[in-house]
Amino acid sequence: MDVHIVPGVKAKDVAEAHRQDLLHQEEHGCKCMTYWIDEPRETIFCLIDAPDESAVVQMHDKSHGLIPHKIIEVSSNVVESFLGRIYDPSDAKIEAGGLKVFEDPSFRILLVTKITDPNLLKYKLGGEKTNELLGSHNLIVRKNVMQQGGREVEYEGNEFIISFSSAAKAMACALAIQQEMHNAEAHTIGFRMALNAGEPIEKSDKIFGDTIQFALNMCSIAKDSQIAVASCVKKLLSKDFFQSGKKNFLMLPPQDESLLELLMNKLEENWQDADFDIADYSQVMAMSSSQLYRKTVSLTGFSPNALLKEFRLEKAKDLMEKQRYNIAQITFETGFTSASYFTKCFKKKYGLLPMAYVDLLH
Repeated sequence: MDVHIVPGVKAKDVAEAHRQDLLHQEEHGCKCMTYWIDEPRETIFCLIDAPDESAVVQMHDKSHGLIPHKIIEVSSNVVESFLGRIYDPSDAKIEAGGLKVFEDPSFRILLVTKITDPNLLKYKLGGEKTNELLGSHNLIVRKNVMQQGGREVEYEGNEFIISFSSAAKAMACALAIQQEMHNAEAHTIGFRMALNAGEPIEKSDKIFGDTIQFALNMCSIAKDSQIAVASCVKKLLSKDFFQSGKKNFLMLPPQDESLLELLMNKLEENWQDADFDIADYSQVMAMSSSQLYRKTVSLTGFSPNALLKEFRLEKAKDLMEKQRYNIAQITFETGFTSASYFTKCFKKKYGLLPMAYVDLLH
């Protein structure tokens, strides 16, 4: 999938450009499947079956000269689960001369849910109770998604990623799930939700990767059963949706959203570096240590040191799920300075030793 940012773009011009791509696609070993165009946001996203990125660039260059701003590799199944189609819309208008013209934006509102790691739940509650709770949770989510016309996205992980073209339906779905989940049940499984919106390709090399990641970041600072609502989604919604009370929502000012994103991005860039400390964190954040401390505690509830440790522990758990590492390997990979300290931190946070967690997985 590629993205073109074209000021003043019009649907008819894109239709003609796509027709030119179809004329030249075989020369470059490509198959142009479809595209999405959003005139107000001045973006075009093309879905192409191609041998490599250079073939896409060469085909576009020869066809109309519009070189993509970015190209990422995607699965057609995942694209369809996000956007609802991988070929041209069946109701697209055919103009005189056979030109197929349509405007179908790719901007989506995503409802992202997060729960406690099911492996840890099974360790604490037992398999039967965990399966009962998760089964109930899954039924509630999927029932309300179906009622509001959302699309469940194929995603590796324990989270639900639900795609909506309507912010109102996304919020209606989130509110219905929130109401149906019993408070005790939500607390037991650590259930949280976030609503964010965006385009398929931004900074990440994964489709909707930036939108999903920031939603998960918001989930990480929300309270159990809260709905975190990004400011870009809030702007699209009627005030009537927020009548149930502020305590049911987490909504950050745009400047705090930017700070949260920056805090997490810098952790993502540096978590494996054992020498990365709070002085370095302050430097990359362009803040004094005291300023970083105040802002981090205010926003996340954690000190910078604690936030870095929590981040590394979650990454350690992710690594364990992918491969059976020994303690020394995990310690080295996750930026901890000693195996004994890593083990102590892991046991304190999750209630079991690292290798006991590995045994649960394998």
